[in-house]
Amino acid sequence: MSSKNGKPKGQSFDLSQAELKQLLKKVPSGIHSYIDHLERQVKNLADIGLSLSKEKDMNVILENILLEAKRITHADGGTLYMKTDDDRLRFEIMMTDSLNFHMGGTSGQDIPFYPVKLYDDDGKPNKNMISAYVGLTGETVNIPDAYKADGFDFSGTKEFDKKTGYRSQSFLTVPLKNHEDEIIGVIQLLNAKDRKTGESIPFSTEVQDIVEALSSQAAVAITNKNLIRDLEILFESFIKLIASAIDAKSTYTGGHCSRVPVLTMMLADAVNESDNEHYKDIHFTEKQMYELKIAAWLHDCGKVVTPEYVVDKATKLETIFDRVHMVANRFEVLKRDQEIKCLKQQLKVEKNTSLSELEVKNALKEIRKKYKEKIKQLDNDLDFVKTTNVGGEFMSGDKKDRVHKIAQYRWNDNGEIKNFLSDDEVKNLCIAKGTLTAEERKIINDHIVYTIDMLNQLP
Repeated sequence: MSSKNGKPKGQSFDLSQAELKQLLKKVPSGIHSYIDHLERQVKNLADIGLSLSKEKDMNVILENILLEAKRITHADGGTLYMKTDDDRLRFEIMMTDSLNFHMGGTSGQDIPFYPVKLYDDDGKPNKNMISAYVGLTGETVNIPDAYKADGFDFSGTKEFDKKTGYRSQSFLTVPLKNHEDEIIGVIQLLNAKDRKTGESIPFSTEVQDIVEALSSQAAVAITNKNLIRDLEILFESFIKLIASAIDAKSTYTGGHCSRVPVLTMMLADAVNESDNEHYKDIHFTEKQMYELKIAAWLHDCGKVVTPEYVVDKATKLETIFDRVHMVANRFEVLKRDQEIKCLKQQLKVEKNTSLSELEVKNALKEIRKKYKEKIKQLDNDLDFVKTTNVGGEFMSGDKKDRVHKIAQYRWNDNGEIKNFLSDDEVKNLCIAKGTLTAEERKIINDHIVYTIDMLNQLP
């Protein structure tokens, strides 16, 4: 009984001394029992948080969250939604034990329902549906009986009950909020069951508090997994960016960095699936397969510091450009000099009045003959240099001798008389195999050292 001002009046109790003592004896045991119950709940939440942090499969994580929420509340059914970037709640998992109903998650069965819109087509908040309301406001909604509740649209629920013969009664809808208080999803539990009678009952405020605590842990676990996944995607994208840049440096080895990971994973899969006794003790775990894939993508990352002209050196004389064209221009200079020499000799003969007409004719013929022979020799030498410049599997000593002979030609470089080929050009043209000198091959091979140095910088 209360007084008019709201304060309770004093009441008298007719208890004997013995009854009072008996009642007081029960208080400590009741307190201890309640404390034990709270300890179990705290321990359960800690165990749940630990298991969620260890699990890697997002489907398993989401399913464990919903299963644990159902276990704590003794709920018959539940749905877990995740918020999408376009402001919708996507169905991830649906369960109803009494209907033997399980979709999404690890069930392997897709959920056919459209995501719940948080905003209607006019951009207004969709607060008629419980899940959307919780997803918008971040408030927990606890409804004892959907058929007696006001303010929410339960037409879909009633239609479902009509078709299946089910009776949807109590609802507990809790937001999933991450460490930044952002709503990333919603858990909705259906029909709490009395542990003794099995009848549907409302969700108590006690289990509501526990589910809210579980939801906070779950949201942090989901966010952490999403962050790790996003970092892995970013890391892999960056790795592939480096690999594509290296492949783009050379048309001759292009595609190598992208082919190696494919071939590597094919070989690893083949080893895992092989029945050969040589591989019976070898089986790559999921973690090892991931490490192998990353290693394959990064195996040539050191080539980013290798000069492009070395990586892409198609000919012996190539540096930033192919120097064979400079050599060809020198041959043109020599041929021009021979032509000038020929013309001067002809002019001298024709001006020599002491020679007869026949002697002049024969002298001019000999001059032109020697000129043509010299031009032919220069053309042959140029063709030889061009052919040698391409490189091959083997270069004989005779060819190397010929390169040295050509190098001794003299030519006029803007008034300065020089050897026809520089020492570096001779060295490159005399490469016995391929197009790389020993120093350039070392630069190529040093990409392995740079690769190791770069990978050592990774945590």
